[in-house]
Amino acid sequence: MRGRFKSRNQVALVGYAQSPIVRRATRPLGATAMDTARRAIADAGLTVDQIDGFVSAPMFPTSGAHNVEDGVSTVSSAWLAKHLGADPAYAAGFQGVGQLTGSMSMAVNAVASGAADYVLFHRALHNPAGKYNENAMVKASGSEQWRAPQGFFGAMPAMAMVYNEYCQRYGASREAMAHVVVEARKNGARIPWSYWAGKPLTVEDYLAEPMINDPMCRLDTDIPVEGVAVFILTSAERARDLPHKPVYVSGYASGYPRAHRNQLHWTLDDMMGAGEALTARLWAATGFSPGEIDLPQLYDGFSPFIYIWLECLGFCPVGQAHEFVLSGGIDSDRADALPVLSSGGAIGNGRMHGVPQMLECYLQLSGRAGERQRDGVNVGLACHSMPNYGGVVVYTNQPG
Repeated sequence: MRGRFKSRNQVALVGYAQSPIVRRATRPLGATAMDTARRAIADAGLTVDQIDGFVSAPMFPTSGAHNVEDGVSTVSSAWLAKHLGADPAYAAGFQGVGQLTGSMSMAVNAVASGAADYVLFHRALHNPAGKYNENAMVKASGSEQWRAPQGFFGAMPAMAMVYNEYCQRYGASREAMAHVVVEARKNGARIPWSYWAGKPLTVEDYLAEPMINDPMCRLDTDIPVEGVAVFILTSAERARDLPHKPVYVSGYASGYPRAHRNQLHWTLDDMMGAGEALTARLWAATGFSPGEIDLPQLYDGFSPFIYIWLECLGFCPVGQAHEFVLSGGIDSDRADALPVLSSGGAIGNGRMHGVPQMLECYLQLSGRAGERQRDGVNVGLACHSMPNYGGVVVYTNQPG
């Protein structure tokens, strides 16, 4: 097992900007990215000419057949640097497992190694016209032949299979999951840039939804949206001279598949096994433990991820997350609860690929969450994707 992260608390987030999250955009994604980037740079008290590093995760997540065009349906680091008029020493895009965690590791390493002094980190999401799972496929070949003809196309049926397994093994009910979705929408409704701003949900609303992939309905997944988030990172030393309270990166860990499977043929044990290994690396790297995390922000691209992350990270015993949720354990309005969806997450904001979790950590730890500011928040944790294809980043506002 690797030990403490060598750059622990040596790199800090010092500014941000978030665009409104919309269902369909009226302008190219690149234009929104440039506007958001300029606002983030100004927020950090910097100018474009000072930004010498650019990092992104340019993947365009879609289950359908859509064109990928830089500046329109995706925005790469190189594209953004060029159109901002910057002259970077470092520009890179992460292509591996766990988009946000991987991108953050690249940004932190660039600053820590001296490859760049000020790094602009962004994530830009596009929602193309038409249905999300729309596909022109008329023939299934390769590994697709074993799943597409049976309707096993896209991530939702794969996640439904894992969730079905969880329900059968531990006796979880739809009523318990209703509380996850309602909590996400409650908090998303409080955030002005959220797609669901002003639109909370009730348990009755959730239970009235028909199944799509039993036991999951459309409310169990995040809605595809368009939006951009930008963060600025620099060294802890330089951060002291900038306008806002720095938020330091204490470390991170990624999870990987531990068994060879056909694509999307996940199992509950696969996810939990990967999560256990990830968690061991995370606590060893950061020096923290579950009881020291004030603000755990769990990824919820599909609602069952909340159960899996709660259990993998040790916030509740294995098999008991649904009972924990049903008892009010994640109700962010309760002082004794874990505010795992205080950002609204993906279900409460729209499909921003882990950005809400990262942004909530930054806002709360820097004391910039406004009316939503929570007391006593010093250590935060942001999960991205799922344990077998994602990762976790830990943040703190304590420089030691």
